[in-house]
Amino acid sequence: MMSNRARIAVLVSVAVVTAAVAVSRHSRAEEQSKSNDPALERTRKQVLMLDDLYKTAVVFITDKYVNSDADFAAGSAAKALFGAMKKKGWHDVRLVDATGDPIMKSNLPADDFEKEAIKLLLAGKPSPEQVVEKDQKRYLRVATPVPVVLKKCVMCHPHYADVKEGQPIGALLYTLPIE
Repeated sequence: MMSNRARIAVLVSVAVVTAAVAVSRHSRAEEQSKSNDPALERTRKQVLMLDDLYKTAVVFITDKYVNSDADFAAGSAAKALFGAMKKKGWHDVRLVDATGDPIMKSNLPADDFEKEAIKLLLAGKPSPEQVVEKDQKRYLRVATPVPVVLKKCVMCHPHYADVKEGQPIGALLYTLPIE
């Protein structure tokens, strides 16, 4: 069982990582906003909110409910949530492996953008993004890093034990309509 002090330390660590990523993305977004595209800016802001929401949920689930490798993994819960959001037509987000050793092959980068995004995130670059058009509608694709933030993560992912602090082991790949 984790002490309250350890829980607070974990939550502070998550907040610091999330804040650093948000500041980095905000700086990049400001640079790119020279195009004066309010819809794109709103969508970037949505991605920041969703990223904070999903990552905070995974940490809370892991902290409170995952106590052995037999428990339902927070990553599995997140993927179920991602599927529900996609089914309802809100957005698409998927968990992508950055280690080269995914639990499921479907977690490997699926296209050129995802492969390049993983390379950039592993090199410490801010969250890459791409605007694409499909069926005459614009979409924003953004990759955000997923670092190991809890020691519990290695219960299900022993190959994360030697990962350096802050190093991404994966990414969340968002695709949101620009409206």
